[in-house]
Amino acid sequence: MLFLFVDQEDAPMNNPTALPISIRGLTKKYGDLNALNSVDLEIKSSEFLTLLGPSGSGKTTLLMAIAGFNRPDAGSIKFGDAEMVLTPPHKRDVGMVFQSYALFPHMTVSENIGFPLKLRGLAAKEARGRVDEALATVQLSGLGDRAIDQLSGGQRQRVALARAFVFRPRILLMDEPLSALDKKLREHMQIELKQIHRQLGVTTVYVTHDQREALTMSDRIAVINHGELAQVDTPEAIYNRPKDQFVADFIGESTMLSLTRGGDGRLSFGSEIISSSSPNPSVSKWSLVVRPERLHLLERDVNTSEKQVVFRGHVKEYVFQGETGFALIALNDMTILSVRFGTGARSRIRLLELGALVSIGLMREDIILIPEEGQM
Repeated sequence: MLFLFVDQEDAPMNNPTALPISIRGLTKKYGDLNALNSVDLEIKSSEFLTLLGPSGSGKTTLLMAIAGFNRPDAGSIKFGDAEMVLTPPHKRDVGMVFQSYALFPHMTVSENIGFPLKLRGLAAKEARGRVDEALATVQLSGLGDRAIDQLSGGQRQRVALARAFVFRPRILLMDEPLSALDKKLREHMQIELKQIHRQLGVTTVYVTHDQREALTMSDRIAVINHGELAQVDTPEAIYNRPKDQFVADFIGESTMLSLTRGGDGRLSFGSEIISSSSPNPSVSKWSLVVRPERLHLLERDVNTSEKQVVFRGHVKEYVFQGETGFALIALNDMTILSVRFGTGARSRIRLLELGALVSIGLMREDIILIPEEGQM
């Protein structure tokens, strides 16, 4: 699986009107269910932050609290220095893109985009200029007179986005706006949305359950689970340095190998020394997170060294997936490692026979160690 991390040098435009968001102790209950459990989160001005988590994790509840569509039981939400918990949605100066787009079928593209301006009583001439500018930003110039039912899914998504920012909100909220698109169009729109955000520089909070989407688009990701923030960091840090087993397992593909800690403090898997010392002496149980794309097939049988850890096992299965494929390797203790690789002509692993004994290498610089559950 390919994950695209957007270069941090491609920072969003500095928008002087963009506002930071400060969330403190935010709590929301539905009966006995803690949808949000004392959430603290700081979102920077002009940042693109993604709330990422599985279904029922609390990410949409948090977004709707920011938008003002549900009121928390406790806690604070500030836009800049202004407390917003009691402020109704229409007074928050927030643009919103819904999962369903919520476009008006009886209006043209331009009328849909211009609707927020009409509600705000903007003069017709200025409104037309704003709508034309928004159409150009989302690459829909010349389509303003079209009916909504004449548009493709990607075009409708652009109309919904243009309507959300045409009135120049200081904060933009998006609730899984790409979920209805097919895979190819969704991946194209991820890059397009990132570019539009960079152009506008508006503070953006985006909700998704799609890890690839979050890694591709975000300046930072807030991983949420059971109403609590598991980790907030850059895409690279969350993928390469997950805080716990939930984050490691939820973000990307991985195999967790439970390690043994020796009397000398060394961490081992079977006979292989993974680390000469524990990252935290107070933690007794550790797991090795093995990412399938970080493993490589060794041309000859070699031993673990200062540069890499070597695993040995038999080829259990080979799966072709187009641009990539993976092999399942059964280790001696019957643990299954997944090895992902390209499928070009020079890829050797697809030539291996089922049952063949192979040696798989993991560079020590790619080692990820996390405490086992209940150890922190």
